[in-house]
Amino acid sequence: MTIPQQDGFGDDGGAPERPPSKSARKRTALAAQQLGEALIELSDAQLDALDLPERLAEALRAARGIRSRAAGVRQRQYIGRLMRDVDLAAIRRALDARRASAALEAQRFRILESWRERLIEAGPGALEELARLHPQIDRGEWQRALEAARAERAQPATVAAGAGRRLFRMLRALLQPSAGALPASDEVPPGPSASGGER
Repeated sequence: MTIPQQDGFGDDGGAPERPPSKSARKRTALAAQQLGEALIELSDAQLDALDLPERLAEALRAARGIRSRAAGVRQRQYIGRLMRDVDLAAIRRALDARRASAALEAQRFRILESWRERLIEAGPGALEELARLHPQIDRGEWQRALEAARAERAQPATVAAGAGRRLFRMLRALLQPSAGALPASDEVPPGPSASGGER
């Protein structure tokens, strides 16, 4: 005769499974709340990319427009309850990947800015170095773009910065990530530090 398994024990007859402690439940709820706060800050496109349940996505979008403190607290509590039914670890991984991508893009922007500043400040010598690293460039076109950007830099700040922006776009196309990782020489070119912005 088969003896019925006693309640509270696992299938293998091991120790009984204990429910999470009150402190563990509080930690989980707090983690979900903090994750919800991060999700509220995302754009609609970024939320869509996470493929969240529709009710949760709608609640997150609604939270952005709430100005009342009390209503905001209630909405965040509601979001916290909805997040009990989703995989928090998967959302964290997706957010971490997004932050890593943003960090790489910021690094790439600094590289482009550094190259543009070096080209404008150092002139032909910097262009020669760029051509050595990327022999496929049209030197005549780059020389004209560089001369225009250097002439523009000498003008008052009120003058439109079209030539500098064009040089930046040329560098962005040349050093695009799809071509693979940037060579070490491209990462932090010597010369003046970047001034910031696509001027």
